[in-house]
Amino acid sequence: MKSTTKFLDKSRPDDAGHVELDRTDKAILRALQKDASISNVALAAKVNLSAPACLRRVERLKSLGLIRGIVALLNAPALDAGMVVIIGVVLDRSTPESFAAFEKAAQNVSGCMECHVVTGEFDYFMMLRTRDSESFNRLHAEQLLYLPGVRQIRTFMVLKQVFSSTQIAI
Repeated sequence: MKSTTKFLDKSRPDDAGHVELDRTDKAILRALQKDASISNVALAAKVNLSAPACLRRVERLKSLGLIRGIVALLNAPALDAGMVVIIGVVLDRSTPESFAAFEKAAQNVSGCMECHVVTGEFDYFMMLRTRDSESFNRLHAEQLLYLPGVRQIRTFMVLKQVFSSTQIAI
């Protein structure tokens, strides 16, 4: 029995266009998540395809938006960004304008790697990397305090990263 998963086909304008992923597509995605620098020939051998067929599938997965890019995962501590800080943000107003202003400004915060709208006691969680507590204090005083519409900022300095993954379960 053939195992397939359906995903929205971004190349089609209507919501009815779904693409099915078979075992080979999933195997390609899993392999690329582990090592995106793998050669097409090695990837093809790993998923039991010819090199041209494998390349066509990878290009198709890219065109569907399932592969958004190929990146290098850097050693943050070696690049003076070893401290992870999670920041909970509460805005003073819950209006579309205040959310938009905050989101635009948050993209310019030094070291900010993620920003999420959340439910619960906070409006946003931000995750940033910085060198140490001194550099974070400077960032807090020079940038975070000036984000538009912020009523409260709560800071959580990560003491130990138990694990981190960039891989999505497929």
